[in-house]
Amino acid sequence: MLVARLRAGDEEAFALVLDAWSARMVRLAMSFVSTRDSAEEVVQETWLAVIRGIDRFEGRSALKTWVYRILVNTAKARGVREHRTVPFTSLLPEDEGPTVDPSRFQSSRDPDPGHWTSAEKPQPWQTPEGQALRGEARAVITAALADLPARLRTVITLRDVEGYGSQEVCSLLEISPGNQRVLLHRARAAVRARLEQYFTGAQPSALRSAGSGRDLSS
Repeated sequence: MLVARLRAGDEEAFALVLDAWSARMVRLAMSFVSTRDSAEEVVQETWLAVIRGIDRFEGRSALKTWVYRILVNTAKARGVREHRTVPFTSLLPEDEGPTVDPSRFQSSRDPDPGHWTSAEKPQPWQTPEGQALRGEARAVITAALADLPARLRTVITLRDVEGYGSQEVCSLLEISPGNQRVLLHRARAAVRARLEQYFTGAQPSALRSAGSGRDLSS
């Protein structure tokens, strides 16, 4: 059992979790602090706290959740010192207004109010070139996440990258379920908009290449 190995001072077990989790922990910490150097220091402090406190870990949550809770608390404290942290419980102007242009939906005068208009309905992104474009799309997603406001990036990272459930995220960030839903919805909408923009621009070029016989996988 991993926890038992860590408690026994197993250096190999510690090296395994350090290598597996640290990169994502740095990315999450950067939502709270001003520089990557600060984020890396937060991660170092977190691991030191884990080593000192592993004997007190009671197993009420997964080990990773416990580690991430230490990370978030440590990053929040440093963010406060850097005057950077914004309370997750406050909704800022970025949380106001529609996440999608209202003109893309049918009006109250149309047959299906609130539904997508026929011209604006999102189209499936799977094309014959989907496999070839997957790596590029991943880069678009990474860039879109990096450009999100810190609170949105933190929530979508925990939910959609790390795979935490809504209750776990609320507990880690000390926010209400309503706030978590709003932040996650806006983050997902922003990432989807970037992907939509990418596919709208990339697809015609890819189709032309496929039509000319070019191997996109090369």
